[in-house]
Amino acid sequence: MTPRKSSKQDPQMLEMPPQKMAVVHVKGAPDKVFAETMPALYSSVYTLKFDLKKKGLPTFKVSGLRARYPDAHLVPREEWTHIIGLPIPEDTTSLPQKVPGIEVKIETWEYGSVAQILHLGAYDQEKPTIERLHKFIEENGCEIAWAHEEEYLTTPDVKVPKTLIRYEVKKKK
Repeated sequence: MTPRKSSKQDPQMLEMPPQKMAVVHVKGAPDKVFAETMPALYSSVYTLKFDLKKKGLPTFKVSGLRARYPDAHLVPREEWTHIIGLPIPEDTTSLPQKVPGIEVKIETWEYGSVAQILHLGAYDQEKPTIERLHKFIEENGCEIAWAHEEEYLTTPDVKVPKTLIRYEVKKKK
């Protein structure tokens, strides 16, 4: 019998380097929070990109939005903490602040060993995919080391959203 080929929807373990990020910290229900903060985050990052271009410096591709949810499993949805970010170049030392009242900060997100899985479909239908990933982590002798993270590979308005669900992991002691 031929072994089944690995699918992008199969859980996987990998090593990820640290990533410098433009980040917004907010609390609230996802639909409200994202609508309020995305203009600040994206305008800051795109202004950075075009400022580099105007100066004749190397620029970068604005890639997938990432969000970390450190307390989503502990509090009601309306009280979730969101740490929402976009990758930026490693040598970035400051970010333009384009939307008053919403600070966009520079942070380095640490990774190392991670477990991730591709979820196809609506965000509110992620539970079985997350459960598969949790089981995979456990079966591989690991435990979750930090918050639930999602990387949005498509915009929310597509027919079938694609989301990478990721956890930093460590070997069980």
